[in-house]
Amino acid sequence: MTRLSVNVNKVALLRNTRNNGIPNVIRAAEQCISAGAHGITVHPRPDQRHIRASDVYELDAFLKDFPRIEFNIEGNPYPDFLELVKKVRPAQCTLVPDSPEAFTSDHGWDLRVDAKRLGPIVSEIKATGARVSLFMDADNTQWDLAGTIGADRVELYTEPYANAFGRPDFDVVFARFAEAAAAAQRAGLGVNAGHDLNLANLGAFCRIPGILEVSIGHALIADALDLGISNAVRAYLRILESSTG
Repeated sequence: MTRLSVNVNKVALLRNTRNNGIPNVIRAAEQCISAGAHGITVHPRPDQRHIRASDVYELDAFLKDFPRIEFNIEGNPYPDFLELVKKVRPAQCTLVPDSPEAFTSDHGWDLRVDAKRLGPIVSEIKATGARVSLFMDADNTQWDLAGTIGADRVELYTEPYANAFGRPDFDVVFARFAEAAAAAQRAGLGVNAGHDLNLANLGAFCRIPGILEVSIGHALIADALDLGISNAVRAYLRILESSTG
């Protein structure tokens, strides 16, 4: 079964509009875990518009009581981000090439440009014991290069898939993602996925063999407004259970 890591950034985004700590990020993570989530994801950005470094430390301390739950920290490997990862030593670190002013992550790495810089960073992170995943577009041929610089996994950037869902060209886009996943696996990489996956499109995506983990935040937290966070997590898990082995 594909594992579900819940991104709690949007809980922090709402919390940051007041100074009273409501909603509580730790409480949200606790509810996700109680409902069956396999991991918690955060994406701290330099402007701290949602998850802050203090949240990362608090989540790390909280998750020590749940050894089966994987903590995934994602972001652009700026110096402050790398310092945070080294101190926390998460189970997984997902490197994402988003600029500080980016509204949200909107593309993967171009390893023809970035491999030389990323290689030492990947080694540095792996020395902490973390698994390293690289955020990648489906329409590239750089899987072998990702393995060469030491990445353990790639995370397929799935917004193009989500945008194509229901369109006439959906089968073409889906086939591109399926081939990307297969090519990454042939290169010895594990395959994760994330960005704009939701209750409508997740089941179809998980027909792709070998997807190890999906990271879902925005849609799941939006669904929680209707369903409650525990029921929203369970709804996603039901799809994963029925769609993957």
